Formats: sequence, C-alpha cells, structure tokens
Amino acid sequence: MDLAYVCEWEKWPKSTHCPSVPLACAWSCRNLIAFTTDLRSDDQDLTRMIHILDTEHPWDVHSINSEHSEAITCLEWDQSGSRLLSADADGQIKCWSMADHLANSWESHVGSLVEGDPIVALSWLHNGVKLALHVEKSGASSFGEKFSRVKFSPSLTLFGGKPMEGWIAVTVSGLVTVSLLKPSGQVLTSTESLCRLRGRAALADIAFTGGGNIVVATADGSSASPVQFYKVCVSVVSEKCRIDTEILPSLFMRCTTDLNRRDRLPAITHLKFLARDMSEQVLLCASSQTSSVVECWSLRKEGLPVNNIFQQLSPAVGDKQPMILKWRILSATNDLDRVSAVALPKLPISLTNTDLKVASDTQFYPGLGLALAFHDGSVHIVHRLSLQTMAVFYSSAAPRSVDEPAIKRPRTTGPAIHFKAMQLSWTSLALVGIDSHGRLSMLRISPSMGHSLDVGLALRHLLFLLEYCMVTGYDWWDILLHVQPGMVQSLVEKLHEEYTRQKAELQQVLSTRILAMKASLCKLSPCTVTRVCDYHAKLFLIAISSTLKSLLRPHVLNTPDKSPGDRLTEICAKITDVDIDKVMINLKTEEFVLDMNTLQALQQLLQWVGDFVLYLLASLPNQGSSLRPGHSFLRDGTSLGMLRELMVVIRIWGLLKPSCLPVYTATSDTQDSMSLLFRLLTKLWICCRDEGPTSEPDEALVDECCLLPSQLLIPTLDWLPVSDGLVSRLQPKQPLRLHFGKTPALPGSATTLQLDGLIRAPGHPKMDHLRRLHLGAHPTEECKACTRCGCVTMLKSPNKTTAVKQWEQRWIKNCLCGGLWRRVPLSCP
Repeated sequence: MDLAYVCEWEKWPKSTHCPSVPLACAWSCRNLIAFTTDLRSDDQDLTRMIHILDTEHPWDVHSINSEHSEAITCLEWDQSGSRLLSADADGQIKCWSMADHLANSWESHVGSLVEGDPIVALSWLHNGVKLALHVEKSGASSFGEKFSRVKFSPSLTLFGGKPMEGWIAVTVSGLVTVSLLKPSGQVLTSTESLCRLRGRAALADIAFTGGGNIVVATADGSSASPVQFYKVCVSVVSEKCRIDTEILPSLFMRCTTDLNRRDRLPAITHLKFLARDMSEQVLLCASSQTSSVVECWSLRKEGLPVNNIFQQLSPAVGDKQPMILKWRILSATNDLDRVSAVALPKLPISLTNTDLKVASDTQFYPGLGLALAFHDGSVHIVHRLSLQTMAVFYSSAAPRSVDEPAIKRPRTTGPAIHFKAMQLSWTSLALVGIDSHGRLSMLRISPSMGHSLDVGLALRHLLFLLEYCMVTGYDWWDILLHVQPGMVQSLVEKLHEEYTRQKAELQQVLSTRILAMKASLCKLSPCTVTRVCDYHAKLFLIAISSTLKSLLRPHVLNTPDKSPGDRLTEICAKITDVDIDKVMINLKTEEFVLDMNTLQALQQLLQWVGDFVLYLLASLPNQGSSLRPGHSFLRDGTSLGMLRELMVVIRIWGLLKPSCLPVYTATSDTQDSMSLLFRLLTKLWICCRDEGPTSEPDEALVDECCLLPSQLLIPTLDWLPVSDGLVSRLQPKQPLRLHFGKTPALPGSATTLQLDGLIRAPGHPKMDHLRRLHLGAHPTEECKACTRCGCVTMLKSPNKTTAVKQWEQRWIKNCLCGGLWRRVPLSCP
C-alpha cells in the first residue's frame, strides 16, 4: 500500500471543519465519496455537514448543510451510486439525489423519522441483483464464465416482480424501521420491535439472504452480552408496510469466554457482516483502551445428535438427522493495537472452497482482504476469513504539497493521527480514510498485496477487474491508479482481444463502454495520448449515427422487419459506387423526409460530420504519423462506413433544406464538395472494409487527398480539452497534498504533448463539445463538465425542437464516455 494523495481543510477565520463524532463515510460504485464533518463557528454552534466529492477532483468538494439536528451516524449509497441516505442520532433519515444529474448539486425531498431514537444501522433494500466473480476462471474466454449471475431474491417486489425501492434502519432502542418508495413518490413507513423484550442496540448491522429476507445483528456494546441476530421479513398488505421478525441463534465472542482476557476487553466496538449479501459470516471486534481482538464467525447448519432410545423407537428419525443453525468461529487474532475503523470489501469474489486452509493459501487478491485501522496510525489488510495479514501501511511519511517544494518536516510528538472512518473502493484497489484531524487520505492497494508478481500476472489482475467494471457499469478510476505507462498498450490490446471473443449481442451492448475504457487508459501514456481523441470522436460518431438514423420513419407503417436505418446500412455496404447520387437512387427517399425546423436544428451536428470527413481525408498523406488525432480512423472500415452512410443522409436532407448542409470554403464556386468528399471517402473505405480484402490506399487516392487543401479550407477540429484530473499526474511513492475548495496547480501530466489540435491558445473561443456550438472566449451560459474526459456542454438547452431533445437525452444523465457531470464556473470551460 502507498499513499496517493491527501486532501485537507484550510483554516478559516470564523469557522472551521472538525471531524464529526461519530464520523460516517461511504464510497459509491461511481467513485463518489461522501463523508461528514461538523462546521464549528466562533460561538461554538455546530452545523452538520455532508461532503460529496469525485475521486478524480477531490478539491472540488460539494458541501451540503444537511439540516440534521443531531450528529450524523450513517451514510449509505444505493446500488446505482446516484442516491445517498443519511441518518442521525435523532432518528431522522434523509434521501439525497442529484439535482439536474450533477455530481456537485444535491437535494433531499423524501425521508422518514423515528423521533428521538438514534439510528445505528442503515441500508437500502436489496434489488435482487448479485454477480459472482470467479477468480479461478479469469483466463476463460467468455464473460459469462468469469462473472455469473447469482440467484438472489429482492427484499420486496412490485407487481410483475420488479424490485421495490426503500430502506431499512435499526435504532438504538431495538426498533427496526422500513420505508418503501412507491412509484407515485409516496413513502410507506413502518416500525416494529426486533423482539418482544426490547434491549439496547449500541451496534448493529444489516445483511440480506438469497430468499429475500433480511438479517439484523445487534450488540449492546458489552462483550459480556451476547450478539443477537434476527430475521426480518417485509411485505405490503392493504397498502401498508408490514414487518415480521424472528429470533435467530446468538453468540458470545470467544475472547470473553477466556477468563484471562475477559475483563481486559470489556467492549464490543465493531460489528459487521462481511458483505451486505453474506448474512452467514460476521466480523466482531472487542476492545479495551489499548488493545483489540478481532474474530470472524460463520453460521452453519449442523446435525442435532439424537439419543439412541429415540432412534430405536422411531428408526425414521435416525435415518434423517434433524438440523440446526449454529455459529462457529472461523478465526481470531491475537491481541492487537486498538482498532479505530474497519473497511470491508465490496468485490463479490466467489470462493469455491471456504475451508480455512484453502482460503489462507488462496492467491493474495485485493477482494479477499478487509482493512483494519489502528490508533497507532497504521492500516492492515487482512484476509477476510483467516484474518492473516496481507499488507501493512504506516502513516509516518508526510505527503508533499503540490504548491510548495518538498521541505524537511520536523518530527512531532503526541498522539498518532489515525483513521476514524474508512471505505474500500468497489474493486478493493483503493482505500479512503478520514483521520482524527478531518483530512481525507487516498491509498493505493496493490493487486499483488506487497508480494512479488510478474508483469503478466499483474496485467491479468487489472484486466480481470476492468472486464468486471465493463460488465457491471461501475466506474474504473481506482484501477487506473495502478496502470503504469508501460502497461497501457498491452492492456488496451488484451481488453480488445477479450471483447472480440464475446457474442455479437454482448459486443453491441458493451461497444461504447469499451471505447471509454480504452480512452481513459490511453491518457496514462505519452505514446498513446492521441488515441484518446480518436476514441472520443468514435463515441461521438456512434451517438450521432444512432440519433440521426432513429429520426428516419418508414413511409408505410406495415413495413418489413428492417427499419430505414438498417436498410440504409445494408444498401451502403452493398453498393460500392463512388458517386453519391447513384447510391441515393437505391434508397426510398420518402423515408428521409423531416420537418424543416428539425433539419435546421441539426445543422451543427451535420457540420461536424462534414468537417470530420474533410479532416480525415486531408490527413491521409500523413497517415504514417501516429501523433496526429484521427490516425486510427484511416484503417477503421466500420467507422468509415458509418461516415459514408451519414454523408448520404446529409445529401438527401440537403435537397429538402439546403441550409442544413455542411458549409465548406471552396476555391471554386462550381465545385460539388459533398460529391468530391464522398468519392474519396468511398475509395478509402473500400481499402479497409470488413467484407473485402484490406489493402493500402493507392497513390492516385493519396495524390487526390494531397490536393484537398488547395480545393477546400481544412477545418481545425476542436478536440476534447486535456483533463484537469489527478489520475494521469499521480506518481508512485510521491503523494500529493491538496486542499478542499482550492484548485491546485497540478504538476504537468506525462501525457501532455504539444500536439496539433490539443492545445488551445489563451482567449480562444470555447466550444460546447456535444452541441457543437461556439460559446465565445468568455461564456455567459452556465456549463457542466464531465468528471472523466473533461467534455464541456451548456447546462440548459438553447433549442427546444424534438430532434435536439432526442440528441440531448443521450447524455443528460452521463457523458457519452459514462462519466458524471459536474457544474463548472463560467470561466472554466
């Protein structure tokens, strides 16, 4: 493990952020981190704050005045990573969601209340989706073998089997409360006691079973008392939420049965199920002022011995032995330093054999480890079953500041700074901790867990996790932390190789996600940085092609199976004529008729297609240079075919409304620019199309492309800006020190090269990258930017036509690359 960066609060004259007590922290599958602080003013008033940040831009923190009257005890993300639950010590629960789909704008409209009863455990109801990772099959060709869907029932279903959304919470007085979100927006809330004899629940946790039930574990905080377990069933009867509870077997910690250690460990300080969907395994920690012991327990079915007398009276009883549930200890640690925080893995790795010896001998893999933070400032990654230490981090090394040269720091005396809350990322390759001074630390967890791995095995680990993120849709930022520049080329090639092995239907579903993944990988190496532009241009081209084809309508409703868009693709692939008008003759032009206002509203997108075709053809003579954006398109038959189809569509629409055509600056007034570009594009497409043999462009084509700059003005394409994120600037063993709310002067990225089209001069007009509109040098409209690729677009749409709305719906929630949107100041785009 090593430190990637530290982000801390600056001192303010009249108020300051201090760690809340207790301190809550949560990490979403979209790599958003939420944590709490108390904002203390001069008159000692406390404001309960929730802070949400993106791991790529940790300084751009969004702070919410939660309006919780008491300390916030729990934070919990939903399965999509777009909503957040917060609960406090007064029994209030709030549900936060993104406003306008912005990662730095949040609002709360629904919630529930158990007045005056502190919440000690909180969870969203399970949606029934569970995926298992088979590490032992990481070399298999099919994603279906590596990642299998586990049969798992939702906690509650609507009519038709759709999972019902909602949350469940446990209070300190032993109550369980469930709130259900109806499709109408109404909230159904019900509260019930966990058992008839209510007792104090100082600690609690929630897990789910495959049958749709919920298991709640509680402890009163004393190691002399048992840890109780309850089964909770939720149902809806007569439009009301109903809760049924049942007592399950309980347990006493092993260390409390040892008379020598019984009095030395008086309190249970941590109680956690090993996973939300793993109710059979639980982690317990008993502590004193100076030391702790951690134990891992498992719930198993065991046969109940039957007395010989009863076996003789009823032989059938002896044949079928009755079974009971019983907790058995799997492993326990010796006396450790006092544990301050625990973080559990979210990676659903399937262990084929849970035998302890097999578990301990398993290849050291990040998803098999859980994190323990200690009061001496150290963090240990231990095996989740055997509790053997896999990696250790000591927080003695102070991070360097990005704004100051490295200086020699004086050694300080006093209590060690330790993490009060921790969370592992969804691939277990990163760990975030909030320490006793309110600072946020981001740690890398090596795939090798400190053990020597050859490069091939390390690449296989990273590739396996990238495939997992591709299948699930989770963000892969934490994987990029471990990709060195020398690995990029191999990872991109192997990822593409694995992708091409999948079925055609799955390839179509994952086609845009793999492009975004390749783009983010190529940012990390100076040798592949120009390919980033190509991958994003390909994403943009696919989105435009899909949108324009979807606008086509069959002339007669009872048409054959194929849509006008499919017929367009089929005809353009079959007819290789270089004359655009001869290709048009074979199409039913009545299917291309659109409203005149719609065609005019699409002009900026059509202009981009025309400019892009001209740029590619003009760059063909320089195709030997891979340092120019667009290089990979020149040998990509699929993309060239897509551009060729769009040129035909644009030609037809130009006959209906000439003002929607791309505008070219030509040296001759009589030149038909569209026909010229289509002819050259078709010749280039024939050289590399999938159906025929590939060949190099002939000299005549290259000569014609060389003449293009003397016939047409070659446009300067506005490629995506260089991202201002962290991941491409982080160096091993050189952590950065950042400040919340203050944009740092980051060191130059290893991939920042002086390439044509990538560097924008100061004062150059800004561009709306998705609407292809010029915003001017100093934009006056509010804008949003992608957290991953840096793509910028206006927050509000300037056009209300149906076609433009259809285009904007493709990226209203996420960028085309899958990244989240964040609002940016007017001066930033």
